[in-house]
Amino acid sequence: MSIPQSGGGPIERHEQLAEYLESGCKPKDQWRIGTEHEKFGYCKDTLRPLPYDGPRSIMAVLSGLRDRHGWSPVEEGGNLIGLVKGGANISLEPGGQLELSGAPLETIHQTCDEVNEHLREVKDIADEIGVGFIGLGAAPIWSHDDMPLMPKGRYKLMDGYMQTVGTAGTTMMRRTCTVQVNLDFASEADMVQKLRVALALQPVATALFSNSPFFEGKPNGHKSWRSRVWRHLDDARTGMLPFVFDEGFGFESWVQYVLDVPMYFVYRDGKYINALGMSFRDFLKGRLPALPGETPTLSDWADHLTTVFPEARIKKYIEMRGADGGPWRRLCALPAYWVGLMYDQTALDAAWDLVKGWDAETREALRVAASVDGLHARVGDISMLELARETVAIAKEGLRARARTGLNGMVPDERHFLHALEESVESGKAPADELLDHYNGDWNGDLTRIYSEYSY
Repeated sequence: MSIPQSGGGPIERHEQLAEYLESGCKPKDQWRIGTEHEKFGYCKDTLRPLPYDGPRSIMAVLSGLRDRHGWSPVEEGGNLIGLVKGGANISLEPGGQLELSGAPLETIHQTCDEVNEHLREVKDIADEIGVGFIGLGAAPIWSHDDMPLMPKGRYKLMDGYMQTVGTAGTTMMRRTCTVQVNLDFASEADMVQKLRVALALQPVATALFSNSPFFEGKPNGHKSWRSRVWRHLDDARTGMLPFVFDEGFGFESWVQYVLDVPMYFVYRDGKYINALGMSFRDFLKGRLPALPGETPTLSDWADHLTTVFPEARIKKYIEMRGADGGPWRRLCALPAYWVGLMYDQTALDAAWDLVKGWDAETREALRVAASVDGLHARVGDISMLELARETVAIAKEGLRARARTGLNGMVPDERHFLHALEESVESGKAPADELLDHYNGDWNGDLTRIYSEYSY
């Protein structure tokens, strides 16, 4: 979940809404990679989730990172709710999941180094206070009541509203984790091609990174329960967005979509003002019931853009949102997959050729099938495993063509970050399949083993 945005001053013309998005266009030599990942914290002796405050808590971890590793604090209402350093930030998800939103970096070598440093710093603090962190798509054992709601005004508003618009919103907030990558575009046309490929292939990412086969202490019948949760959250702001594939789609089309998404809040003077279910269109006209007579700023628009949750979305960049949180190798593999597909034109064209003939029903069916069956999904004559194999191969060639070196030139490119995915397409097993093998095999149904064997 985002921290308050800094978008700019008053909105005086409708055109500013699309211009805000278009201002993200960058020449190829300025394209960057931003990796975000979330993880669950728990007390090692009890295997219970971390409370916000106390000797073993979210506050203790954030304070340790601030005091020992040079992060600057972000506070809300007197509570420490995040940290910033060098273009990156650490924030709290609603149930206390710890999220790193990485800085925009040039190569996957750099973004993977950033992830590694972050996990080392977190482990340094966590080990000292008896805390562990684990990367999974959904909390495997904890119930809703086990998960404390973090003291952020945004989350308090969302928590009540989520219960009125779907069946799984509060589950998403408290008991799911993701890893995502944020990528740039050069122009409106480039954004359109990338967003279409991103949406069409999110089910493949969901399958490759599926890592949530357990919920409330037992197998749940899905390889990605996190993906299933997102399908039952809020139809007004989630999904595969068929309109993106319509002729003429562009920045203004996205503006019209987001304007139709009900608001959550307006951020003023360090506080979140309840605007639940209200209309940004009314806000533009000075008719927002929460702030009568006041018109929005571009910062308000930037905030509202963070409250739409489709499988891929645009702000001043594109966010790939389909993957479960997972083990270390998957944290580096996700940006490798999408950078390989998106940052080389030949690879992007090849990916588009794979998906351009699909209709909206096929794309949605793939989304559902990926959630349930992961790499073993089939939709008509489409095999998810074969689709994964093809897209990983395209991504690998895209990374070869990028030829971004690492280790002072000793590593010729970024292809090795795809090894975890290549192993999955060869074995037919994503992390969820491996977890189920353990559960039904050497763990003998003891799901607590997941903490000792899969924590960072």
